[in-house]
Amino acid sequence: MTSTSSIKSNVAAISIFASAAMAVAKFAVGIAIGSLALISEALHSSVDVIATIITWLVVRVSDAPADDEHHYGHGKFESLSALFVIALLYVLAGGILVESWSRLSEGAPPPAMSVLAFVVLAIDIVVNFWRARALHRTARATRSQALAADALHFASDVLGSFAVIAGLVLTALGFGWGDSVAAIAVAVMISILGLRLGRSTIETLLDRAPEGVAEKAGAAISAVPGVVGVERLRARMVGATYFIDAIVNVPRTYPIDRVETIKKAAQEAVSNVLGDADLTFTAVPVARDNESVRERIMVIARNSGLAVHHVTVHDLGGRLTVSIDLEVDGDMQLSAAHDIAHELERSIREDFGEDVEVDTHIEPLEPELPHGSDAAPERVETIKAALARFAADGAIHDIHNVRVRETAAGEIVNFHCRAAPSMSVITVHENVDEIERALRRAFPTIKRVISHAEPPRA
Repeated sequence: MTSTSSIKSNVAAISIFASAAMAVAKFAVGIAIGSLALISEALHSSVDVIATIITWLVVRVSDAPADDEHHYGHGKFESLSALFVIALLYVLAGGILVESWSRLSEGAPPPAMSVLAFVVLAIDIVVNFWRARALHRTARATRSQALAADALHFASDVLGSFAVIAGLVLTALGFGWGDSVAAIAVAVMISILGLRLGRSTIETLLDRAPEGVAEKAGAAISAVPGVVGVERLRARMVGATYFIDAIVNVPRTYPIDRVETIKKAAQEAVSNVLGDADLTFTAVPVARDNESVRERIMVIARNSGLAVHHVTVHDLGGRLTVSIDLEVDGDMQLSAAHDIAHELERSIREDFGEDVEVDTHIEPLEPELPHGSDAAPERVETIKAALARFAADGAIHDIHNVRVRETAAGEIVNFHCRAAPSMSVITVHENVDEIERALRRAFPTIKRVISHAEPPRA
């Protein structure tokens, strides 16, 4: 059982004993002096005992986690219990009204005066005020409708006790109808307070959006980096948990793992503003206004499941020209590869217009290299010396972290190097390419060279 459930259960359990004790005391004194108002209050407290027992049982169930039959948890058991208790109160209020009217119309004798009645009522006011306040605080902290219903009952008990005192005072002053009128006042207060709680409980059962929750959740999601906009958002409450369903626009150029990061950030943001919240995040990829031509082409290729690279775009006097390197299975027949390239070109023209010029260079997809092993230290030193020699007197220097792996397809060489921090990427790439080509010419067994250029150490 969670700590929240334990708090709610403990508060409800304490209320059971307090309600039962006060109900017995008021009922005994009411019978002894013949006060309908005090008996009505005792019956009201008796209903509170039943209500609190129901609350104690329900809060032990409502915080149970979701299961195969209750996908949204068991929180609405609290709403159902609150409705049941409200129904009991209205039955009680109706009975009190009928008996009060009967006494008024028949001219029943007024109750006998007793100091004990005022003592019991004073104690009842203090106890119920303390219970109502404690329950209200716990209900707000745990968003429990069952505890809120209990707090409302005890608040009505306080008002009812004041009404009974007023009735007894009127009776003592010679107004025989005071006790019956006080009982009617108790019934009216029960009805008004029950109507207030009944409205919020029914709204929860009908999945009415909690006030202000959709706005807070929408603002929290919109503030997450990478979110273009919130297309639709729905909110409802089950027990103490807010369930948020959001359809969110994200850039279509983002990879799946980036979208997943946005989802997690959105859940955290919503939980920060709402507390106990469960977010269903549906990502809808959209094109941004600042999306580049290259990004749009990469999206088209990705949607077709194609591997492309080295995309170049030129604007020749208002006419767009695009060149793409398309990777396909090296064993594929040229006719099949050409059909794939033709379909990609058609998709690009659909997006940019028929006047776009598209050239596709077909090349074999780089296969995954087989497992290899580190080359002997002597081989590594030989290749490192050759790299340093090819880089001598050039813009590239400080060849380091050289690694050589031997595979069935050939040797794989990785190395790091340094260049001036102000040098452009193009210039660095050209110089490094020249070193790589010289290395492969000197060592034909080298299959691939991977370099990493970085600025000098500070």
